[in-house]
Amino acid sequence: MSKFLRSMVTTTAFAALSAAAPASAWDRGQVDTFVVLPDYSPGVPVSAEGLDVGLDGNIYVPSGGFNAEGAVPGPARLWVFNPQGQLIRTTTLTGTVPPVLGIAFDPVSKLGFIADLGDGSVYTWNPVTDVTTHVQTLPGSAGPNAICFDTAGNAYISDSFQGIIWKTDKNGNNLTQWVTTNPLLTPAAGLIPPFGANGIEFNNEHTAMFVANTANRAIVKIPVNPNGTAGAPATFITGINAPDGIAIDRHDNIWIDANQEDEIVVIDPTGKVIAKLGDFNGISNNGTPQGLLFPASPAFSVDGKYIYTSNFALFLPFAGVPAEAIDSAWTLEVNHFTVSRIRAQIPPVGDGDNDANAQ
Repeated sequence: MSKFLRSMVTTTAFAALSAAAPASAWDRGQVDTFVVLPDYSPGVPVSAEGLDVGLDGNIYVPSGGFNAEGAVPGPARLWVFNPQGQLIRTTTLTGTVPPVLGIAFDPVSKLGFIADLGDGSVYTWNPVTDVTTHVQTLPGSAGPNAICFDTAGNAYISDSFQGIIWKTDKNGNNLTQWVTTNPLLTPAAGLIPPFGANGIEFNNEHTAMFVANTANRAIVKIPVNPNGTAGAPATFITGINAPDGIAIDRHDNIWIDANQEDEIVVIDPTGKVIAKLGDFNGISNNGTPQGLLFPASPAFSVDGKYIYTSNFALFLPFAGVPAEAIDSAWTLEVNHFTVSRIRAQIPPVGDGDNDANAQ
């Protein structure tokens, strides 16, 4: 309550107002450290931006290419964890040039698609043969970031710098512009972090795509026409502090990693915020973040009970950004990078009439 409002309310009235506030509103829940990522090489920790839950239920995390000392050269590592948090596989994404920002698994081709910002390219990774294949270099000053798929397995890649949504087939071929450069998908000049189109996902009916514009603090809605082409993008909601990756639950609620607010914001299909989950809880004595620190890529567990998120913990000037961010000083204290896990439950707000379970 502001000082002005306190001056207008008597002590008795203020006490009554406080007592009436529901204790359950905006319950941020318990943020668990799901895993602490292995070092890239002995004594060299490395961040992770991308994350996906694979078709097998395991959690796939490619290295993002930074730590508290600066850039970590590639190629990127890919770590695979089972749902119990045990590391079951480590591989190298041959040819990649970090920072690697996105990973997503095509439900049709079964390939992992990799968005490589470092060389402006898209790769596929075959989990059976362990082969990484360069499939596309995006034209222009591209910033490939996040990936999603339609029901035919076609891949859609957000371009954070050019404000384009690219499309390929299920094998990464036949590159086209599904959405051409659009001001709603590009970063407005002077805003930080300077990334436009970032997280992308279709709703459950595949009648609309939602895109996070990080710099513009907005979620953009793109209708899908009956023939599969894109309709005109429109601003769906604004005001989220640096929306990054997004995930959509079976009720079409949108779960958004707010990377400059260290929280997951949940909005319903009308755009109304219905939850803010998680928070930053400091750095442990050995340099491990507690809670969320620059959360970047969320994904639901197969059973829908949990949502996982990478913690990029990026010191923005290392990525060429000309200013520090609100958590920059904390990121320089990180010696071990993490993936967090939160129960995918939406707490009741006010009268408790919201669905308590996301999935």
